[in-house]
Amino acid sequence: MATATSEFMPASAEQPSDKQRLFLRYFTGTLIDLVVLNLFNEYSDQVYVDTFTTSLLAAILLQLLLKGTIAVEHWVAGFFHGKSGGFMTFLRFFCAWLVLFGSKFVILEALAMAFGDSVRFEGMFHGIVVLIIVVVVMLIAEELVVRFYRRLN
Repeated sequence: MATATSEFMPASAEQPSDKQRLFLRYFTGTLIDLVVLNLFNEYSDQVYVDTFTTSLLAAILLQLLLKGTIAVEHWVAGFFHGKSGGFMTFLRFFCAWLVLFGSKFVILEALAMAFGDSVRFEGMFHGIVVLIIVVVVMLIAEELVVRFYRRLN
């Protein structure tokens, strides 16, 4: 006998507010970043995080910086969006790429300032390549979770 999911909900259940949804999205993103960071720490010799607490704080900082980067990238793309012409289209994509690529140096420096030698990315170009790989895996993991969640309807 199939039972509707609404029967499992308490009678006082309310729809979440926009603030609650936003909190849950960032909370989930931070947990995903934490898992990815710790998996790289465990299975890669190019990522080092000294303690779980440090990795949790680093995941929070990464989440904030990544969301800030995406907001700046959207703002830059929006600035060029209304402009016509091939050169403006080129500038739109080039500046978006510049923000996304340049932000990794800001993120690396922010991690170094916040955690010193407690969080290290080592390898080519002072660890920037490994950081880019870690960040890309974080973004892919977040996107996969969001897509899985949306398919649950």
